[in-house]
Amino acid sequence: MLKHIPALLTPDALHALASMGHGDVLAIVDAHFPAARLAAQAGARLVQVPGADTPALLHAVLALLPLDDATPEAAWTMQVIGEPDAVPPAVAAIRAALVQAGEREPAALERHAFYEAAAQAFAIFQCGEARTYGNVLLAKGVVR
Repeated sequence: MLKHIPALLTPDALHALASMGHGDVLAIVDAHFPAARLAAQAGARLVQVPGADTPALLHAVLALLPLDDATPEAAWTMQVIGEPDAVPPAVAAIRAALVQAGEREPAALERHAFYEAAAQAFAIFQCGEARTYGNVLLAKGVVR
């Protein structure tokens, strides 16, 4: 055990976060997301965190990962199919977690654009979130 490291962050998760560089993207995705397929196709690291929901994992990640403050957007959620302005409960929770951590609210990407962006991610952390749209992309910044 290490001090001050969120318990949800496994050794694999910590290694992935530490290996990321400025501008690299981390995808935190729900249990419905095709994470294994996208990670295999893109060669991204896949880290399973089945005992956590998206907000809990997001809180743990944000305790260590600085978001990119040199770009207009550093976090993105997935739009609801056919209702791009809808805010499902999982997205509301993601927004609240980002704001609580002192970060900007996320932008929203259309479903297929989100999949394409996730397929380019450095790592994909798949959690046990059962609510739909419990997905967020985070662009790593630098420690200031």
